[in-house]
Amino acid sequence: MRELVALDMPASNSLADVIKAIWDDGNGFVPIDQRLSYKAKRIIVEALRPSQIIDSSGNVTSVPDALPLENEQCLAMATSGTTGQPKMVMFTMAQIAASASATSGQIGITSSDKWLCCLPIAHIGGLSVILRALLTGNPIEIQNGFNVDDVKAAARDGATLVSLVPTAMTRLDPYIFRKIILGGSKPPRTIPSNTMVTYGLTETCSGVVYDGMPLPGVECKVTSAGEILLKGPMIADRYRSGSAIQDESGWFHTGDAGTFSQGKLEVDGRIDDIINSGGEKISPALVERVLETHPKVQQAAVIALPDPKWGEAVTAVVVPNSSLAAPQLDELREYVKSELPAYFAPTRLQLVSRMPTTNLGKIQKNVLKKQLDERQAPHKSAAIDDEIGSGDPPG
Repeated sequence: MRELVALDMPASNSLADVIKAIWDDGNGFVPIDQRLSYKAKRIIVEALRPSQIIDSSGNVTSVPDALPLENEQCLAMATSGTTGQPKMVMFTMAQIAASASATSGQIGITSSDKWLCCLPIAHIGGLSVILRALLTGNPIEIQNGFNVDDVKAAARDGATLVSLVPTAMTRLDPYIFRKIILGGSKPPRTIPSNTMVTYGLTETCSGVVYDGMPLPGVECKVTSAGEILLKGPMIADRYRSGSAIQDESGWFHTGDAGTFSQGKLEVDGRIDDIINSGGEKISPALVERVLETHPKVQQAAVIALPDPKWGEAVTAVVVPNSSLAAPQLDELREYVKSELPAYFAPTRLQLVSRMPTTNLGKIQKNVLKKQLDERQAPHKSAAIDDEIGSGDPPG
């Protein structure tokens, strides 16, 4: 019986040897996020039902009522869970190898390249760096999280390739690496020339679209409803629960909204985030892109809050640029209208000092919605009330 082994240990250079030993024994593994509380870890273990848990000291704890691995499964990964309970994705070696081969080819990895892993290994963006190095034979340095000084030292010691999230990249000179793979959350306005922006989900075993173009062997289409669908040999087909990930034709329905522009995929955020205000469909991602070019805006998230008249109100949640005066709703509305249809303009503005985010920097919009109680009297102006009081859709 092939077993699933839970690794309750921090990232280190010895982790690759632990993974290899588990695979050599014909078993699979799942990394447990070290930032979780004991209670949260227990919930994940109960959902995964591994046969044993190995901690950072090498101690092994047997777990009763273990669930064996199916077929060729050798890895379990929890989804990021930005909107709810994470799911446990199961991968086979063939899927992992397909991902490693396609991404390595796209990056143009050579035998002289060395990887640096400094992203959380409980997320596919971090762990896939280790798996890629194991399967291609490239050397790798594994760090337990992102630290600017440690990352710079790794570059001086020969690391040429790294996966980063946007917030981490802004703290470095990106050209200390030959190539940066950027993902995890929406990219910055300016992309360094040595950086490739990727799109993927846990179920795709890392990025499968690079700079808007699908990897070789990957198919991508957008349905009439605007949902991104993906197909490829690296995409998982089962969750730990046994439920299917792909449909009967092999397509993975991402739940993300997107469009093709000049032959390249543009991701517009989660379909569930689409706002229906006065009968108009509004993509928060499009509004966010415009807002974040405003000089008074450091970071923006656009969410729907209940509105008695329009159903949902386009609400801009903004971290202001601390070096300038805080933005006002009227000026942000006019700014959005200069780029998008009038009904895209926010009708409410909430200023915050920071955004709730996942470990990879994705804004947790479900948390934002809970934090923004309707009774907090959102910033609205009489002019806006007059404008949308005519019976036309807001804007």
